[in-house]
Order: sequence, then structure tokens, then C-alpha cells
Amino acid sequence: MSARTKSRKRALDILFSADVRGEPLERALAVEQERADARPERASSWPYARQIVQGVIDHADEIDDAIAEHANGWPIDRMPAVDRAVLRLATWELEHNPEVPAGVAIDEAVELVKELSTDDSPRFVNGVLGAIAKTPRATA
Repeated sequence: MSARTKSRKRALDILFSADVRGEPLERALAVEQERADARPERASSWPYARQIVQGVIDHADEIDDAIAEHANGWPIDRMPAVDRAVLRLATWELEHNPEVPAGVAIDEAVELVKELSTDDSPRFVNGVLGAIAKTPRATA
């Protein structure tokens, strides 16, 4: 598993747990920073995970607007929490990280929901992210 894949999983854990607990993402990120400082053996996955979560925090409204616009009748609050977290992570990558090709961001997101969510989630996440990827990439 690549370092970026591990980082995405770590970011997903933070996004998902904050969402489910109703905890502010800033607080979840701070708690994870404390864990990262205490566990140097996991240091390789932390910088990009932190970048993703901070990016989702910084662009939360814009990210949720993009997801809602392309989710075709699925309000964000009705989506499974895992799908919502993965969509936020991947939308940040699509719109604000030009280092990640759109196909990679989408493929990684689909793989995460295949592993962690419902049978319908891979097709749904792929469709939403594919539509978002067709819109002009925002400049971070």
C-alpha cells in the first residue's frame, strides 16, 4: 500500500469519526496530531492525511456544495457517513490538489467505499466524483 493510500485511510478515519461523533473537524485533527506526535512509527502517513483534513476544513462549504450539486437527489445528510467522508476527501483532492490526477483520486475513493461501505456505494461515489471531475478544477 502506498504512503498516499495510507494517508487517505488515515484522513478518512478522522473525517468519519468527527462526523459520526458530531465533533468539530478542527478538534479531531488536533487529537490526531497528538497521536501522531506520540507514534513516530506512523509518521509517514501523517503529513498528507493532515493536509487532506485541513483542506476539507478550509473548503468545507465549497466541497459540500460540489457534492450536493452532483449527487442527483441525495442530500449529504442522508448519505452513509463513510460515503460522505470519502466524497469530501476525494472532492478536496479533485478541486484543490493538482498533484493528484483525477483518475487516481476517484479510483482511491471507490476502493475505500468498496471496502468500507454499501454495495451501491462504489457506483454512487464514482458517479458523483466523475461529475465533479468534469468541472473546472479550482485553484487552491
